Amino acid sequence: MASSADSALSGTPSACTEKPEAAWPLSIPRADITGIILAGGLGRRMSVDGLGLDKGLHRFRGRPMAAHAIERLLPQVGQVAINANRNADQWAALGLPVFCDRIPDFAGPLAGLHAAMAFATTPWLVTVPCDSPFLPCDLVIRLAQAAADKAAQVAVARTGNQPHPVFALVKRSLEPDLAAFLASGRRRIDAWYAPLQVAEVDFADEHAFVNLNTADELRQFDTGGAE
Repeated sequence: MASSADSALSGTPSACTEKPEAAWPLSIPRADITGIILAGGLGRRMSVDGLGLDKGLHRFRGRPMAAHAIERLLPQVGQVAINANRNADQWAALGLPVFCDRIPDFAGPLAGLHAAMAFATTPWLVTVPCDSPFLPCDLVIRLAQAAADKAAQVAVARTGNQPHPVFALVKRSLEPDLAAFLASGRRRIDAWYAPLQVAEVDFADEHAFVNLNTADELRQFDTGGAE
């Protein structure tokens, strides 16, 4: 009998099965990267009352929305874990490790990255949001290539002139730098990595980086068709 995790994470067109055209850089092998699903936000815009909900657990095309992002990320990294601050049992049902922020009050994606740096054991982390079910199947390999080529500490996805800071490959050794930044009360991701060695990577498909933040956006894309 299949478990709830098996049924949530299998048998749908969201999986990344095609082989990327690029090759992994020798200096950053796939096994050295932990994928982090960022699901620790309040989700106020998705909730009817504005008080917030765990939007990654909201149903999208018959499954928790985060299951689509997880399934696309799994083939791209050595392992995947979930950063969540509520409903730990429901997140654990997806069959992956779950950890919460180390600082209080839903401090945003950087708080999730900060917690991930303490949780993970690999030299690199890649973060994606739980509400991006169409993320690129070649996201990680292209970020890793750019980081290796430019000796970067952070590699960030970009479409056109728009960077997507939550889709980022980050060196775990940056934990002390990030801890100091958060201790100063600052929270913006791009402000944190601006003084670091950063590589931005151009992706052509803007649709791949769509965030489903509201119930209207969820209905708009919830067609049940292929992704």
